[in-house]
Amino acid sequence: MNVVAAAQQYISEMIRLAGPGMKVMLMDKCTTSAVSCVYAQSDMMQKEVYLFERIDSIALRDPIKHLKCIAFLRPTAENIRLLAEELRSPKYGQYYIYFCNIISKTDVKSLAEADDQEAVREMHEFFMDGVPLCPHLLSLNILHSYNSSFSVLTPVFTRSLNSIIATLLALKKKPQIRYQKSNKDTKMLAEEVAKVIAREESLFENAKSDTVLLIIDRSEDPVTPLLNQWTYEAMVHELVGINNHRVDINTVSNTGALILSPLHDPFYSENMYANFGEIGQNIKELITEFQRKSQTNQKLESIADMKNFVEQYPQFKKISGTVSKHLTVLGELSKLVANRNLLEISEAEQQLASGGEHSHCLATVRRLLQHEQTTDLDATRLVMLYALRFENHANSDIHGLVQLLRRKGVSSQNIKVIRAVLDFGGSVRRQNDLFGGTAIAMTKRFIKGLKGVENIYTQHEPYITELIDSLSKGRLSDTAYPHILPPLPNKTSVNIQLGRS
Repeated sequence: MNVVAAAQQYISEMIRLAGPGMKVMLMDKCTTSAVSCVYAQSDMMQKEVYLFERIDSIALRDPIKHLKCIAFLRPTAENIRLLAEELRSPKYGQYYIYFCNIISKTDVKSLAEADDQEAVREMHEFFMDGVPLCPHLLSLNILHSYNSSFSVLTPVFTRSLNSIIATLLALKKKPQIRYQKSNKDTKMLAEEVAKVIAREESLFENAKSDTVLLIIDRSEDPVTPLLNQWTYEAMVHELVGINNHRVDINTVSNTGALILSPLHDPFYSENMYANFGEIGQNIKELITEFQRKSQTNQKLESIADMKNFVEQYPQFKKISGTVSKHLTVLGELSKLVANRNLLEISEAEQQLASGGEHSHCLATVRRLLQHEQTTDLDATRLVMLYALRFENHANSDIHGLVQLLRRKGVSSQNIKVIRAVLDFGGSVRRQNDLFGGTAIAMTKRFIKGLKGVENIYTQHEPYITELIDSLSKGRLSDTAYPHILPPLPNKTSVNIQLGRS
């Protein structure tokens, strides 16, 4: 199951169906992100796609009748309206239209009526509703998912449903469906997925039933996102930010966006899950190999030494242009780790998340809140972790820590988040034992302690690891994660087939 490969296959097929000749690709915001994440612009140009346009752009587009237009869009009401306007006054010679999800019969009819000049040559459903960031990860790039009572917003629910259906169709899967019983949104989403599968029975007739779709809510594990991470991709995402493989770092030597894509950067692909300490060593080994081949003996004892080497040997840049990019990223990460005292803060976070004793954890958090290098963000997250871990402890001092935050000058908005995280993912809302208080969890922790901790910064394991392990071994609780039985199919429903013109 590879969402990147599925997306690449669909895009290649769109271009193939359009035939030879110069082409323009007409997209919306979502499909633009999806295409850019699986194909570089140079790759698309090799496929004779030379122009990329947004259907929702306010800029006027000049007619270029000798170009073929590949329109790849989400079947939203707004996109249907804009596409109908386009077809009434076509700017290109031929149109090959592809929707990334199921389109209604009514919308197909309205587009046909708008095509007075008969410019449309093909119309298909090619299922790719989301941004494929890597083979196992599809994102909707939605920043705000919940309302004030922590129910999923209706537009987000609908978008999630549509994306799940499209992904299942792209991967040709008709899964068993399970959901988190303690959350009403997960149950509702599971039921709606089952209904769509039954209604669109013909679309799923050749799909395999060898997969489980498990729908869970972030409230089951609010801890993992609060922890500092120490693998390469996760650190960049947490400390700098990655948006569709783009990383913005402004330094003396770099002012633009850097691209970190495992599809187009072999070094990143090989090291994205490597620990922070290994990255510098791996870059050094790459440069050392070049030194050996070029018979150069310059010392490389720091990131600065490696940067100087790359600048002095332009032929090395030609051999491996990604090295200077990764040195820039690594230098920025190193600076942030030092400036924010993240080694010490991360150790405290791991103690809070992985069974540290209360009085020791409380003393550590108090000390770090008063440390001059602790940022408001890191201070707030430490208190959030403490609150989640010790909300029901007899000697819990959440109030005292909040007062320390106030004295530190942390904003009231940040302080409100501490109450919010308990309302969102506190013990009342969770059905799992997130901090390992059960006998089984304590035994596991004891055995782990006997073996010794390999890395104090990676003691914590995300709860989803336990879920997937239990699911793969057939041990996931049917009570906590029940199955959805498929509803009876509606034989009278009208289906728009994949590939229908």
